Amino acid sequence: MSRRSGVLEFAVLGLLRESPMHGYELRKRLNTSLGVFRAFSYGTLYPCLKALVANGWLMEEPGGPPEGVPATALTGRRAKIVYRLTTAGKEHFEELLSHSGPDAWEDEHFGVRFAFFGQTSRDVRMRVLEGRRSRLEERLERMRTSLARSRERLDDYTLELQRHGMESVEREVRWLNGLIESERTGRDRHTPGTAERDKQDRSGETDGLPRHRDGSRPDPSDDTTT
Repeated sequence: MSRRSGVLEFAVLGLLRESPMHGYELRKRLNTSLGVFRAFSYGTLYPCLKALVANGWLMEEPGGPPEGVPATALTGRRAKIVYRLTTAGKEHFEELLSHSGPDAWEDEHFGVRFAFFGQTSRDVRMRVLEGRRSRLEERLERMRTSLARSRERLDDYTLELQRHGMESVEREVRWLNGLIESERTGRDRHTPGTAERDKQDRSGETDGLPRHRDGSRPDPSDDTTT
């Protein structure tokens, strides 16, 4: 499985954990809520959905057109299908949420992982944040070294572009430092349900209800220069 398809599957499972959706609604949420998916097509989404159904993580149910969308806007069988997370799909998503390895620190993955931090335990959040910060600090050091070596050979515009890239990485590192400090001191971010989620993590209890962020979120991958 490619990294791109893996992060798409994670995002789809996470959004459907909140509520069942038509493919049309799901694509809209991926486009508007998760910046990394701003430009992708049904030709990308539907094979992913079919694969998740085949794995037993999603089920297809009949349904009407999405709210606010006229029936004529959607044609064929796709307009009548609602995708719902199965019990196995919920368990699989919970397992994915617990992963905090290097893939979760990369530009494309981190933004999506961060979008579901409200459903993620605090210890995993900490590992992902610290891993991301470490990765960016390494990148920043390489950028500084490269700039020092090539400064004399660069014209003013190229030099300014290099500086802009460094400032973008430095800005994200400062943002991560603030998030990590908040996690360490036990202060919850402005994420509905996070405090309750952490309380359940400590007590070992869960009611199985989805918890998600409301409102906008930072999209660090947009400002990061590779």
